Amino acid sequence: MQDRTLTAEVTPGDEITVAGWVHEIRDLGGIAFLILRDRSGKIQIKFEKDEMNDEIVQTGLDVPRESVISITGVADDEPRAPTDVEIVPTAIEVLSSADTELPLDPSGKVNADLSTRLDNRTLDLRKKEVKAVFQIRSEVLRAARDAFRELGCTEINTPKIVATGTEGGTELFPITYFGEEAFMNQSPQLFKQLMIGSGLERVFEIGPIFRAEEHNTPRHLNEATSIDFESAFINHTEAMDACEYVVTAAYQGVAENCITELETLGLRDGFSVPDESFPRISYQEAIERINATGELDEQLVWGDDLPTDGERALGADVGSHYFITDWPSEIKPFYIKDHDDNKTLSTGFDMMHPQMELVSGGQREHRYEHLVSGFEQQGLDPEQFDYYTKMFRYGMPPHAGWGLGGERLVMTMLGLENIREAVLFPRDRQRLSP
Repeated sequence: MQDRTLTAEVTPGDEITVAGWVHEIRDLGGIAFLILRDRSGKIQIKFEKDEMNDEIVQTGLDVPRESVISITGVADDEPRAPTDVEIVPTAIEVLSSADTELPLDPSGKVNADLSTRLDNRTLDLRKKEVKAVFQIRSEVLRAARDAFRELGCTEINTPKIVATGTEGGTELFPITYFGEEAFMNQSPQLFKQLMIGSGLERVFEIGPIFRAEEHNTPRHLNEATSIDFESAFINHTEAMDACEYVVTAAYQGVAENCITELETLGLRDGFSVPDESFPRISYQEAIERINATGELDEQLVWGDDLPTDGERALGADVGSHYFITDWPSEIKPFYIKDHDDNKTLSTGFDMMHPQMELVSGGQREHRYEHLVSGFEQQGLDPEQFDYYTKMFRYGMPPHAGWGLGGERLVMTMLGLENIREAVLFPRDRQRLSP
């Protein structure tokens, strides 16, 4: 429909054609109104029954809600209309009629549970609040890409079907690949490191990752979006600087370009862009501060992973995004480099929102012998990763990087209760369709 005008662009006095969904119909007797909705907003269509063609009136008032229609008419000023303008139709065409009984109410007047919403995601996204989440998500990814380019990164795309897992273990989805066993990739980690050795030096990727974890929580997914960064000739401290820069840029992009969406979600007044450096807290200090809160039944000791309750207690104590640094070497992956002056401490770090972990990263082990030794210490067979390890024999520079959970970033930014609200079609233990 090349001559279609968006509702937000309608100017009084013009004869125009608009098209969209029937949002609401109000029949007041001698006069009736239809509210038409498109991606730009809504507009009022007025039917004066005694002064208009009967067929136009009947078509406009009998069409089911959420049907797709086209309206041609003249736009008039009308201060009492929702957008101060209305259209008096001269022609109406039903492009696609909707069932009279819908599985959920896109107007939002009747709430639906999350499962029903996800089963009918197309209808769900017709609600302005849900659409706002994904418009903000789009801006987060745009702002992140721009920030990476400002950091001198090249965007890459790595394989999602692999012969071996990034970290080994059982958290892999097996598939049959032309008669051979293969897996859905857990992470672009190994491939982005290979790109550091290629001479690109600084890369990023935004793409899917797959983890066969049997979680059933509001913050875990089996298919997620990972925002990844890797750079040559930087250490873990400089990698944290880059992480802070990208996350702050995402908040800044939303603050500047999603004002309407933040208003729709009731977040505009309370939305703030981080304006200070994220605190950097050592693992040792983290467990001491968690223990001091008294929130856990048992005190944490060196080598423990941080439980969810502990993370939240520490987050409430810190009150902002923050890093946890200097993790024990024994609980970080084989590719994380240890500190040169203390082999019990790794250069690994996590970046946290007060509610949960968002980022895992660190400086990588770039020395071939040390890398192979790390495989063996964690019970992995280096030969299974030969495509990866052999490249470290041909000149691999020191490098560092991180991976950021895209859905978790949006979830914490907007205060969503369930991570599935930040995904169009989530995949978890119970959901494989739609």
